[in-house]
Amino acid sequence: MKALRSHVVGGPESLTIDAPDSPLPGPGEVRIAVRACGINFPDTLIIRDLYQYKPERPFSPGIELSGVVDAVGEGVSRWQAGDKVIALPSWGGLTEQIVVPADRVYALPDGVDFEAAAALLLTYGTSMLALKDRGALKPGETLLVLGAAGGAGLSAVELGKAMGARVVAAVSSEEKAAVARQAGADETVLYGRPPFDREQSRALINAFKAACGPDGAQVIYDAVGGDYAEPALRAIGWEGRYLVIGFTAGIPQIPANLTLLKQCDVRGVFYGAFMERNPARNAELIAELFDLLKAGRIRPRVSEVLPLERGGEAIALLADRKAIGKVVVRMGN
Repeated sequence: MKALRSHVVGGPESLTIDAPDSPLPGPGEVRIAVRACGINFPDTLIIRDLYQYKPERPFSPGIELSGVVDAVGEGVSRWQAGDKVIALPSWGGLTEQIVVPADRVYALPDGVDFEAAAALLLTYGTSMLALKDRGALKPGETLLVLGAAGGAGLSAVELGKAMGARVVAAVSSEEKAAVARQAGADETVLYGRPPFDREQSRALINAFKAACGPDGAQVIYDAVGGDYAEPALRAIGWEGRYLVIGFTAGIPQIPANLTLLKQCDVRGVFYGAFMERNPARNAELIAELFDLLKAGRIRPRVSEVLPLERGGEAIALLADRKAIGKVVVRMGN
């Protein structure tokens, strides 16, 4: 089999195509013949040893995938060879075969192809956890989404609309704004590239406040951080919920006095740890996601599909913030 693997700390260019032995499933595990692997921002970090998990090398990045079960380990009764599935390993998806714990495998919904399936669970699961459990988003509230044209951001826009919110999408170009509007955004804000000086930061604060309205945003979904975070927080409403999703623009320094002035909460969202700590609740959220997918209320947007040999390029698209929607790597033909 073939696998794209990291042997040394480095960027996407450091990854190599290897031919490791096929893995064998142990007790409670299944082996999946991978058909597609979704690329996510953690893939840009884990190969640089900047992510929460630091696997022993060599390893393959890739934390969500779709494929077909081709072998099961002892004690596995739910899955059998031939089942079409989605899986969420902690890493390892950029390979033709992978062994995954059976409880991190989900049935591929009817009518969903492998590429769309590989772009579903991580981003939509993160956003479902963020908006429903951590953000307690209510119908009629205003949701401000930063990085709204990325995979996570678009999922937040769609889910926010499905939950009855008014959605303001913040993006870096008119092309991305158009994509966010197609996903259901009610209003868009364009922002530039950091670093921002005081005048640029003030202009962004004013733009956020104007878009969110006089009561501010009740929920802010921040997948970018950096210089965007403080201007967004200044646009939050009274007792709002600021959701920390990720840091594609860097880890921000947020003035604590702002949380006092708005009596607001800053709430972290770590979907990977949540899955491990609360698998029962995660299964409930995923079941809701599948219902929304079946009803046509959400639809993963896959903008790029590349072969395994170009998996490094796929990761570079996210690292360089050039991707709109999800980038997927396809295995085989």
